[in-house]
Amino acid sequence: MSADVEHATRGTNDNPVVEWGARVGFAVVGLMHLLIGWLALKVAWGGGGGENADSTGALQTLAGSATGAVLLWVGVAGFALLSVWNVTEGALRNDDTSDRVKLVAKGVAYAFFAVTTFRIVALGSSSDGEKQTDDVTQVLMGSPAGQVLVGIVGLVVLGIAGYHVYKGWAKKFLEDLREHPGTWAVYAGRAGYVAKGVALLVVGFFFLVAAWQADADEAKGLDGALKSLKDMTAGPLVLTVVAVGIAAYGVYSFARARYARL
Repeated sequence: MSADVEHATRGTNDNPVVEWGARVGFAVVGLMHLLIGWLALKVAWGGGGGENADSTGALQTLAGSATGAVLLWVGVAGFALLSVWNVTEGALRNDDTSDRVKLVAKGVAYAFFAVTTFRIVALGSSSDGEKQTDDVTQVLMGSPAGQVLVGIVGLVVLGIAGYHVYKGWAKKFLEDLREHPGTWAVYAGRAGYVAKGVALLVVGFFFLVAAWQADADEAKGLDGALKSLKDMTAGPLVLTVVAVGIAAYGVYSFARARYARL
């Protein structure tokens, strides 16, 4: 990276608007996970009503509230600025390559959330997270070595899931914060990361099943993964525990909005 480009990138990343926008983004992430947890609880006890227990379902639920449109526009800005911060920080880092890749990947994910939120609030989109998963899997499966590609996706998701569990159990998420957020936030973060890891383990498993059976319909996103937990022995109780954990991640995200190392 040339000196001029690096200076411009650092200037963007240090801009107070980007920093505060990123913090707002973390707060919206918190609200989104609280809603996902609530939707998953409704699924666990038979009150889902066809709603999707994933990020799109949470955003659509928010859109239907009295102040939903305002909050969603705030979310668009927050997710976009979180994307900018992560991508530029990944470009500026001179340390471990894996950390840089993770930052850029997070930036891409937040950009996806920004676009999804914009489509819901501005265009009235009723996008379905499970349909998006099916569409992507169909495209991969239809390409050369499609089964292998879908299997790789499954393994990557399993790796991310394992990292979430490790990050939560070992309390490594505290390294993302500039100071200790308080015991309540530590408990919430620990439960939240582990619960998200469990949910992603199920997602990764279904991608591997899809690869093994060469059937894209077997792949599931977060909504499908959570609903599959309900079909297990003591499924409603298992899903309730995971739902509470996902909501706990939302609580931790509010602490992160204040204490994030930016």
